[in-house]
Parts: sequence; structure tokens; C-alpha cells
Amino acid sequence: MDIGVISMRYARALLKSATDAQLEDQVYQEMMTIAKSYVEVPALRQTIDNPMLSKDKKESLLTIAAGEKASALTKAFIALVLKEDRENVMQFMANSYVTLYRKQKNVIRGKLTTAARVSVETEQKMRQLVESKTNGTVEFETEVNPDIIGGFILEYDTYRMDASVKSKLNSILNTLCK
Repeated sequence: MDIGVISMRYARALLKSATDAQLEDQVYQEMMTIAKSYVEVPALRQTIDNPMLSKDKKESLLTIAAGEKASALTKAFIALVLKEDRENVMQFMANSYVTLYRKQKNVIRGKLTTAARVSVETEQKMRQLVESKTNGTVEFETEVNPDIIGGFILEYDTYRMDASVKSKLNSILNTLCK
């Protein structure tokens, strides 16, 4: 069976259970933590995929990967995944849950890239701008990239607004070289 199909089925079931128990926000944070753990610790995948490691140790590792105080629902979900021998798809299940949750709650990811650190007020204004345009909640991330020289790059959903000095200079250069 396809990994995408499996991960979506498990993620849908988890989201339904979490919604019924009114724990969807907490489980969302835990699934994001698991997904992030897989990215930041590549050895986690190898360890979880190791057939020589006991289910108890795998369960312990995945529970730790979910965060300090994993909910009972997340622990039960991890136990079910291990019982069904689907631990090799756990990362995809976590990512699928995050995607489904964002769709259900109308959460949009946004990113603001600037040449220098911006104030909290400026970041808040940009967040409000995106929220007013999308009619949703925005998970906002800021990044400092001195390579853009000045200005900013705002990205959300499929929209990208590049008001950086670097792009303006490149535009002028392209115009002059024609």
C-alpha cells in the first residue's frame, strides 16, 4: 500500500479523535515536534526502522520525540502505530496530521525575510496584513538574511512579495543589459 494513503488514513483518524477529545491543538504541537525531530535527528529514522529494537524502546523514543509532556492520545496513537507495524511511516503521519490540521483550522504559514532584525511591532503589522488578506490564522516565521541588502521578502500561501534592495538592483541591471 502507498505510504501517502497510509499516512493520511492514520492522520485523519488521529485528527478526528483529537477533535472529539478537544485536544487537536495539543496534538498538533506534538505532531509538529515529531516531524521536526525526524528532520533534526536523522538517526531517529534509522533507529525506529531498526527491526532489532524492541517496540517498547521505539515507543519510548517516539514519545520523547513528541515533546516533554505528550498527551495520552498521542501516546495511544504511537502505541497503535507500533502495534500495526507502521512505525516506518510515522514521520509521514505526523506531517499529514499537520497538513490536515492547518486545512481544518485555516492556518496559513507565512515568512518574512529581512536584511536586519525587525521590531516586534513591525512583525505584528506584517502578520496582521497577511491575516487580513487570507482571512485565516498565520503561523509567522521571521528570518534575517543580510544578502538581500535591505527591504523585505514576504511569503505566504502561494504569494511572494519581494521588496528587497537586491531584487530591485537585479531588475535595474537586467534592464540596463538589454
